[in-house]
Amino acid sequence: MASTYSKHLPILIAGGGIGGLAAALCLARKGHASHVLEQAADFGEVGAGIQLGPNIFKVFDALGLTEAVNDVAFFPDHLIMRDSTTGEEVVRMPVGSPQFAARYKYRYGVIFRPDLLDVLLQAAKQDPLITLSTNKKVMRFDGDGDGDDSAAALVAITASGERIEGAALIGADGLWSRVREQVIGDGKPQVSGHIAYRAVLPIGEVEEHLRPNSVVLWAGPKRHLVHYPLRRGELFNLVAVFHSDRYDEGWDVFGDPAELVDRFRDAAPEVKALLAKIETWKMWVLCDREPTRNWSSGRVTLLGDAAHPMLQYLAQGACMATED
Repeated sequence: MASTYSKHLPILIAGGGIGGLAAALCLARKGHASHVLEQAADFGEVGAGIQLGPNIFKVFDALGLTEAVNDVAFFPDHLIMRDSTTGEEVVRMPVGSPQFAARYKYRYGVIFRPDLLDVLLQAAKQDPLITLSTNKKVMRFDGDGDGDDSAAALVAITASGERIEGAALIGADGLWSRVREQVIGDGKPQVSGHIAYRAVLPIGEVEEHLRPNSVVLWAGPKRHLVHYPLRRGELFNLVAVFHSDRYDEGWDVFGDPAELVDRFRDAAPEVKALLAKIETWKMWVLCDREPTRNWSSGRVTLLGDAAHPMLQYLAQGACMATED
């Protein structure tokens, strides 16, 4: 292994999600080759809507992706907070106003997670410096460049036993990162006690008075509902979050509509009407990690949820993974 001169090898990226593909594109813009190793059989995203703060549009500009993002995003008129029990409006922010754009230099948008991933994926496919591979789940790595063999290749080892050489390794493999296990070794993520139920449906299935051209948060005791249009206004995104005693690990699990109804039993009529639109909800158990001061070891570093997972209240997870 020491005979392989690492500077002629690509930078390995474990994980082909939003953060991993954004990292590959950023490296390519600087003239660096990368090899994205995605564990699934296809590049795809599980989830629903993502809020895009002005900060992420600066990255889109740098990558030349603004037009492609704008084509599939939705730009709300306001961010609105309401009391989920009384229905009373608490506050609103005019994010669609010229004054907002002038102050923050960029717009505020929302986007369907698979649409954003596809924008990044299509750009990556067109870049000769980026190699994309599927069915390659990185389980661990050998060598990190800290020792005497710093000129040697770093090796990512996949679930099938394949050994893939690279000049460095970026762990963009999410909350349950295998790369993090070696870099930090702080065990499993911590279950937060928060459950998220998410659904996306055609916007025509929702009455107009229930779907303003805005991001609306219905806040209440240990619960909230967020909704907004997606994909140029063609889809409608619903996310209900509340404290729960259900602590099943993982994502992409079907939820229990009865539990959802119970948690919002005293909610405003508009909230109940929106929740009733969906019969089958996908449930996510939200997990977190204690902050750490160090995300790197030699030529290995972490990115996005592998480095700093963010709960949904900040609405910045995808934005910060892209900024990373």
